[in-house]
Amino acid sequence: MAAVSGTSDLNPNPNPLPEDHRDEPSHADVPTQNPSLPKLLHLSFNQDDSCFAAGTDHGFRIYSCDPFVEKFRQYFNGNAGGIGIVEMLFQSNIFALVGGGDRPHCPPSKIMIWDNQLSRFIGELGFRSELRAVRLRRENIIVVCHQKVIVYDFANLKLVKEIMTLPNPKGLCEVSQQQGSLVLVCPSAQKGQLRVDHFGSSRRSRFIAAHDSSIACLALSLDGKLVATASSKGTLVRVFSTADGSLLQELRRGADRAEIYSLAFSAKREWLAVSSDKGTVHVFRLKVNPGSTESEAPPSSTEPNASAFHSFPSLLKGVLPKYFHSEWSLAQFRLPEGSHYKVAFGHRKNTIVILGMNGSFYRCEFDPVAGGEMKQLECHYFLKTEENH
Repeated sequence: MAAVSGTSDLNPNPNPLPEDHRDEPSHADVPTQNPSLPKLLHLSFNQDDSCFAAGTDHGFRIYSCDPFVEKFRQYFNGNAGGIGIVEMLFQSNIFALVGGGDRPHCPPSKIMIWDNQLSRFIGELGFRSELRAVRLRRENIIVVCHQKVIVYDFANLKLVKEIMTLPNPKGLCEVSQQQGSLVLVCPSAQKGQLRVDHFGSSRRSRFIAAHDSSIACLALSLDGKLVATASSKGTLVRVFSTADGSLLQELRRGADRAEIYSLAFSAKREWLAVSSDKGTVHVFRLKVNPGSTESEAPPSSTEPNASAFHSFPSLLKGVLPKYFHSEWSLAQFRLPEGSHYKVAFGHRKNTIVILGMNGSFYRCEFDPVAGGEMKQLECHYFLKTEENH
């Protein structure tokens, strides 16, 4: 059970971030190693992908994605300043922080609610073990433990629901962000099975047999209507309806195994982006009508010729159907291998934003018709020495 304290100052309708007060970071090449730079412990986009947060071994920083600019940084003095999780609440002054790194600023088993306008902590939730992830909505705080997901009311930190899962070291859990009823997705207590919980007036749970192997990554559309999953094999991404659990689309990243780092829907559910340890970011066209969750019939022009499949001998039809019926990406962008990358769609049309745990920021543009190699628009290095704080 969580221990709660300092909750009287919590406000579910916080103030927006202050105006920018820094010059735009310089356009520097990303260094491979620099011992004078802070150690990056965490990266995450906010709920509408307009900003991102970086947790370091000496505090945390907030950046705007478009234009790319540092909004502010909070530096924790002393030897213990590590922040392993930073979760924003849109562009408000409220943040959920969890300690991390070799010298955490606060226990890795505790969520600290930081009010940047007051420059102090205003609440906390304590647990018995290290936390894996935190998700925020205007109405809720969602805490991901090793084998449990816990939902709280944001206004009073009252317990709403506890959900048991398989061991979840990656903290896999996503929540819808449109105002109204909450949709929550996470691994269930069975391997390869996804759990979908609908809150509000239509309280119900649904279980989807997503993969034969363990779920390794997932994403939820903003409205909570679509969920994408990838398994530990990393070759296929599947898109399901959260309403009825039906499989709407199967997307093929590649033929060889890979670790999927992130999945992201575009705001209008037209596109899905995928990043992996192969160093390539893929953008797929979704065949789901934005007004419904029904799969559309026309095939993507970038997938292998489906008609050629029918000329194969019947033996091959039984061996290769999944490979030829899954769809390939429309556009790709190749990154240096060896770093962990997160991806989101930009607010400019047909653009994506890529964040690297090496401190890199990329903005790329893809052609929605021709596809192919994406065009790099920007590349920045967003970490600065702590002496500049």
